[in-house]
Amino acid sequence: METPITNDAEASYQKAQKRVEEIKGFYGHLYSFILVNAGLIILNLTTSSSYLWFLYPVIGWGVGLAIHGLHVFNLIPFLGHEWEEKKIREMIEKENASKWR
Repeated sequence: METPITNDAEASYQKAQKRVEEIKGFYGHLYSFILVNAGLIILNLTTSSSYLWFLYPVIGWGVGLAIHGLHVFNLIPFLGHEWEEKKIREMIEKENASKWR
C-alpha cells in the first residue's frame, strides 16, 4: 500500500508533467505560427506586394495564439487551471459524500 506522501508526490508530478506538456504545446504553436506566417509574408511580397493579404491569416491565427497563450500561462481568470482544480475537488467531495449516504 502506498503512503499518502507518495500519492501526493505522484499527483504533484503528474500535474507538473501536464503543465509542461501544455507549455510545450504552446511553444510548438508559436513556432508554427512564426514559420508559416513568415512563408506567407514572403510569398505575398514576392507575388503581389500591392495587396497585403498575409495580414488576414496573421491576425486570425494571432488571435487564436494569444488565447492559447493566455490559457496556458493561466492569465484568463475564468475557466483556468485554478477553476479546474476547484471543480475537480468539488466533484470528488460530492462523490465521496454520496458514497456514505
